[in-house]
This record gives sequence, C-alpha cells and structure tokens, in this order.
Amino acid sequence: MRQRKIGFAILVSAGLMGLAACSSSPTGTAPERALDRAAGTNTSGAYPLQSDGMPGNPRGTEASRALDRAAGTNTSGAYPSQSDGTRVNPPGTAATRAYDRATNSNTSGAYPQNGPRQ
Repeated sequence: MRQRKIGFAILVSAGLMGLAACSSSPTGTAPERALDRAAGTNTSGAYPLQSDGMPGNPRGTEASRALDRAAGTNTSGAYPSQSDGTRVNPPGTAATRAYDRATNSNTSGAYPQNGPRQ
C-alpha cells in the first residue's frame, strides 16, 4: 500500500515537472507583463513590438513624448522635426527667444541679426 502511494507521488511529480519544462508562458513575471500592457512598454520582454522605436511605441517614454507634444521639443527623440535649429523650433527656448525679442539681444541664438550671442 505504501509503495503504491510513493509510486503515485513520483508519477504526479514527473508529470508536473514535464508540464513545467514544456511551459509556453511569456517571459517576465505577471506584474511586469501587466505593467507592459498598461504602459505600452516591453520591460518584461514579452511584448517586443512595444519596444522603443517600433511603430507601436516610438522612442522615449509616453511622459517624455507628451512633454514634447506640449512644449514643441524633442526630449524623447520621437519628434526630430521639433529639434532645436529646425524651422519649427529655432535655437533656444521660447522664454529665451521672448527675452531676445523684448531686449533686442541674441541670448537664444535665434536672432543673429541682434548681434553676437551673450
């Protein structure tokens, strides 16, 4: 009777180990995958299409992209057309350009006609 219980326990253990070895669960832990699904990231490695630079997830974080959209900058790297020195976003910040216009200076570098950068 005792041998039968031991044999059954061995059989169950072997079956469970076989299932574990053949597991097709994605990489990362469940909390990491949940974070990836919510944030659109690939921290766990289970969502490679959500990696930075992919069509579904451009460079930078959502927060840095939101900053870029609001401020017209390219902190995230997702908006190269908004980089300093382009037609859309001349050198300096909006504040330094406003200062330059008000004081007829060239602190930002956007108004070379106002004289050398100070």
